[in-house]
Amino acid sequence: MIAPQSYEELAAYLEQKERVVFFFTADWCPDCQFIYPFMPEIEADNPDFTFVRVDRDAFIELAQKWNVFGIPSFIVAENGKEIGRLVNKQRKTKAQINTFLAGLKTHKS
Repeated sequence: MIAPQSYEELAAYLEQKERVVFFFTADWCPDCQFIYPFMPEIEADNPDFTFVRVDRDAFIELAQKWNVFGIPSFIVAENGKEIGRLVNKQRKTKAQINTFLAGLKTHKS
C-alpha cells in the first residue's frame, strides 16, 4: 500500500487514469487497527485498484474537503473523479470492503 508524505504526492494519485482507493485511517483508530491485518489480502483480491493509505490526521484538510468525518473510510477515484465511497463511522469487515470494491468493477467512468 502506498503512503504519500505530501499533498503533492497525494494529488498525483488522484490524477491517475486507473482506479485508486484512498483508505482514510489513523493509527489511533481501533477500527482501523482491525482492518490493517487483512488489507494485503484485499489488495491481492482487487488487483485492478491502486491502494493509497491516507493518514487522516496528516491530511485533515483533504478529509474535511472530501467530507470524511468517520474512519476507516474508503473513497475510490478514477480519472480524477470520485466513483464510489464507503464512508461511515462503523467498523468494516473484509467482506464488506470487497463487496464495495466489486460493485465498482462494473462502473463505467
